[in-house]
Amino acid sequence: MAIPPEIFLLPTKGEATLQQKIQQVVSEAIVSGRCAVGERMPSTRRLADHLNVARITVTLAYNELVANEYLVSRGRSGFFVADTAPKRPTFDHLASPVQEQVQWGRKFNQKFSAHFEISRPPNWRDYRYPFIYGQSDADLFDHRNWRACALRAVGRRDFDTLATDHYQRDDPMLVEFILRQILPRRGIAARPEEILITMGSQNALWLIVEMLLNKRRKAVMENPGYPGLRQILGSKGCMVEAIDVDDDGLPPDLIPPDTDVVFTTPSHHCPTNVTMPLERRHALLDQAAQDDFIIVEDDYEFELSFLKSPSPALKSLDQTGAVIYVGSFSKSVFPGLRLGYMVAPQEVIDEARALRSAVLRHPPSHVQRTVAYFLSLGHFDSQLARQARSFSKRRAVMEDTLRAHNLLPQKRGEFGGSSFWLKMPDGTDAQKLAYELRKESVLIEPGHAFFAPGKADKQHFRLAYSSIPTGRIEPGIDIIAEMLKSAEG
Repeated sequence: MAIPPEIFLLPTKGEATLQQKIQQVVSEAIVSGRCAVGERMPSTRRLADHLNVARITVTLAYNELVANEYLVSRGRSGFFVADTAPKRPTFDHLASPVQEQVQWGRKFNQKFSAHFEISRPPNWRDYRYPFIYGQSDADLFDHRNWRACALRAVGRRDFDTLATDHYQRDDPMLVEFILRQILPRRGIAARPEEILITMGSQNALWLIVEMLLNKRRKAVMENPGYPGLRQILGSKGCMVEAIDVDDDGLPPDLIPPDTDVVFTTPSHHCPTNVTMPLERRHALLDQAAQDDFIIVEDDYEFELSFLKSPSPALKSLDQTGAVIYVGSFSKSVFPGLRLGYMVAPQEVIDEARALRSAVLRHPPSHVQRTVAYFLSLGHFDSQLARQARSFSKRRAVMEDTLRAHNLLPQKRGEFGGSSFWLKMPDGTDAQKLAYELRKESVLIEPGHAFFAPGKADKQHFRLAYSSIPTGRIEPGIDIIAEMLKSAEG
């Protein structure tokens, strides 16, 4: 007797295909023991009728389960649960409920969840006007060539690279491309021994903080500034000085002389987008030489300098070796990639590599190789050009619309980027505005999370255009402007 098709129900949520969902529910039923070895599966026609899917979809799912040894096909008799199917171990003691007695709040050495986070609902794509920063636009991404590179990376020719534990070593193909193609765009010359692949810029910043700071040392960061860095510094327990930025970025003359490490985003300041001019970059380097502090350059969105030619990186101007450079592919490829790199003197990279090895050895090999192919075959440059054209148009529409509503900030030195940093009228609260706008299917990012404790500012918010279609920018801003008028009234 065949297993009744009614025991299989497809999940309503999730991004898997119908075929993948069928494989999932069948394999779970087999592993859990609800379908026993030797039992006959529902025919492809009966299961297709029950699930309201095409029969070929069920057939393809069954064939994949045969390949994975969950099922076996017996000619015209149909599909049966294979004796090679994996089984889940059972433990009798799990039948009794767990009585939670540990007071975890007293066990934690430190609470990491108390930091302010940027408000982004997980279902942001369901909103009609998502002015959300750092998310990718699927219409601008080169899906076909990325898929081809991913398939090539997991192919037989690259299997050793994919499957081998490389311990501390990075993918030489990716390192070579960064050396020959990425860094020269920033005016940086380096050797392979001076590059470390990281799990994005956040991971690089954590490594640097772990290596260079302790409770007796002082770090300087920008205010407003990157919340992720503030969280890392807070967990380290070092002294932190938050210096207010001006229209040219971080003022070097305000850096205390007892500073050990300075963190800055000179290409596009996070979150105001101002670009540090060349004169100030030289002044910052001179200050570092005079006071003997290290500069960590987070080259934030340097690829998006489409309004003017990008300025040379601080690292390219550094003559003393005091700059550690941090780059990322998260904004230029897609944010879920979580892949970046650090450029520093070999002594620094050696220590960072050893520290990284203690935590995660190295970023996944197949991810590194996929990115290496995507970059080296020219797809990366093509995508950057496509992004620049689209973002330039979106920015122009947003700028014109903001100007029409008298919301455009005073002109600053901005070379591009993917967002605007705006200030509300006195007496208004950006976080309250953000919650009210959600009712109108509009998402903005309140700016309070970017400010240091004691310097909180409730009037600022960020509007990004990386993930909203051009045609929705103007009506979305119209709603924001109307609600701002109501808030003032």
